[in-house]
Amino acid sequence: MPLGIRPIVDFAFKKMFGDPNNRLALVSLLNAILELPSPIADVTIENPFNYQDFLDDKLSILDVKAMDATGAVFDIEMQLSVSSGLVKRLVFYGCELFVGQLSQGQDYTHLNPVYSICILDALLWEENAAGHHRFRLVDVENARILENTLEIHLLELPRYTLTDRELADASQVERWVFLLRHAQDYDADQLRRLFPEIAFQQAIQSIETIALRTEDKQMYDTREKAARDHQWLINGARNEGIEVGIEVGIEVGIEKGAIIGTIRTCQSILGLTELSVKELSTKSLDELRALASQHQSAIRGRIA
Repeated sequence: MPLGIRPIVDFAFKKMFGDPNNRLALVSLLNAILELPSPIADVTIENPFNYQDFLDDKLSILDVKAMDATGAVFDIEMQLSVSSGLVKRLVFYGCELFVGQLSQGQDYTHLNPVYSICILDALLWEENAAGHHRFRLVDVENARILENTLEIHLLELPRYTLTDRELADASQVERWVFLLRHAQDYDADQLRRLFPEIAFQQAIQSIETIALRTEDKQMYDTREKAARDHQWLINGARNEGIEVGIEVGIEVGIEKGAIIGTIRTCQSILGLTELSVKELSTKSLDELRALASQHQSAIRGRIA
């Protein structure tokens, strides 16, 4: 029977990668995404999994923050949808992590590299086929990179479409993405056969525990419902905004049409060259109103 637990729900994601007992899973995921010249050997989780973080109904961002022996900072978060200002928030938070390392009185040499990762279960850039986006501080003209400072990574999960039959030849990041996207469709034994590595086994064990343990399952269901309701509200607001936009567009079109008709009538009365509807349509409402008012004043002046 399929586990039915989606790893992308914050409770499951944080338990999989924020539990200190699952450090191998987190290290494997980080290495798969970052592909650093020297792979990460181990990390200390700075904000370990805690049930208290999930007791309210607010869908706050529950990231996993870790540090390795060199002092490099790693932050990874799971997002189910594209929120307003997502890109700028990622930049802001990455910079905040970088600056936040420096205590009062320390100099800048104490700053270590920061790697901020957002895993997104949606498409941010429709026109781009890539699933993994890496942003670094780069001198574009001279191809110089400011190494060991700030990197922001974004993974768009829907870009990854491989099947379980392709896992054997898949990259490590593709394997992790498959588990994140499809674990709910398999039972624990099937997942263990697909992912025999110890790092994946730790993650799978966490998913299975949620499915089998009443307290965990109840918390998971609550968080999944909250996420679903949140998305429903976002979609509803978006659709309502589109409808309002359409209505406003129709109203503007009607008003424009009426003013254009007035202008052309006035121009005919005044013996002026009548501008075409196409020419007048390129003008803004304010410009059309001003032109109509000008022509109407001219006509009233003649009558007077």
